[in-house]
Amino acid sequence: MSLIQTFSQQCLYSSYPTPGPYVPVKLRVSCYSPASPAERSEMRFGLPSKGRMAADTLDLLKACQLSVRQVNPRQYVAEIPELPNLEVWFQRPKDVVKKLVSGDLDLGIVGLDTVSEYGQGNEDLIIVHNALEYGECRLSLAIPKYGIFESINSMRELAQMPQWTASKPLRVATGFTYLGPKFLKESGLKHATFSTADGALEAAPAMGIADAIVDLVSSGTTLRENNLKEIEGGVLLESQAVLVASRRSLTQRTGVLDTVHEILERLEAHLRAVGQYLVTANMRGSSAEEVAERILSQELLSGLQGPTVSPIFCKRDGEVAVDYYGIDICVPKKSLYKSIQQLRTIGGSGVLTCPLTYIFDEETTRWRELLLKLGL
Repeated sequence: MSLIQTFSQQCLYSSYPTPGPYVPVKLRVSCYSPASPAERSEMRFGLPSKGRMAADTLDLLKACQLSVRQVNPRQYVAEIPELPNLEVWFQRPKDVVKKLVSGDLDLGIVGLDTVSEYGQGNEDLIIVHNALEYGECRLSLAIPKYGIFESINSMRELAQMPQWTASKPLRVATGFTYLGPKFLKESGLKHATFSTADGALEAAPAMGIADAIVDLVSSGTTLRENNLKEIEGGVLLESQAVLVASRRSLTQRTGVLDTVHEILERLEAHLRAVGQYLVTANMRGSSAEEVAERILSQELLSGLQGPTVSPIFCKRDGEVAVDYYGIDICVPKKSLYKSIQQLRTIGGSGVLTCPLTYIFDEETTRWRELLLKLGL
């Protein structure tokens, strides 16, 4: 929806003396304002446009049978055929959060650090899924290993250093201008100043333009290579990719809550199945209960809720009989071989294994939590 704003302004055409009076001119300026959530008919899903986070997000959605179809890679709008009436908008992560707040997007996937920095505690933002299991990092404060910081190993020690005064505060370089000052204030460090910077923050202390940095850390290798160290109590935030939505969209826009429910169920089912294998085997036994008792006596064979034991029917002397029972057990990949060894030890044979794609529960815990947050 376009909004037209009209205003008058006195304009001078030149700074040089000109004959005659100044001429008042009316300027008519047309400003584009996006449609509000209630006025849009389509739902909008914001995704990172570039980098590792963008690639991993598309991979996750594809694994959940929600492949994003983009006709032209230069376009910023795409679709997910399985979710009708939903548009995918590729944006910078911080813009995803800002547009969720403004109502231009309904849901999005970004890092928790981005939500926290640019959402700034906005109550309209709701974390629908807080652990998508990629993009893991931490937002941390780091100081040099040398000089006056050599013996400083905690935030408490840093805050108690006599060097920091009103006239000579701790200088911190960071791109997190909301979370950084908030954290240091809460940590009791009263005298600190912040300079904004993006990229290569690790060089700031060595260049003498900062005493410390607040930045995202994955392995910590880059910090160590630049003679920097993290300290006890210096982690501001543990972050990874999250699914976030607008409370207004969830409660006011038709179809958004149902779509979020489907996305959430697909994500939960896929993530729960990652690294899980279905193990199927045959086992002789006098009854299903006797076979189950043998299986449950083994540490690694309890499955998600217990083994499934089913009779295998055969024909003997013209009559239907049961000599074997079929066993189905879900086991983690890391325990797969040891589980098979235990199964064979108690009489299992004909063992088959298959990686799982989805594990659907009756209802996801996160869905119930979302409804509770929404008061539904």
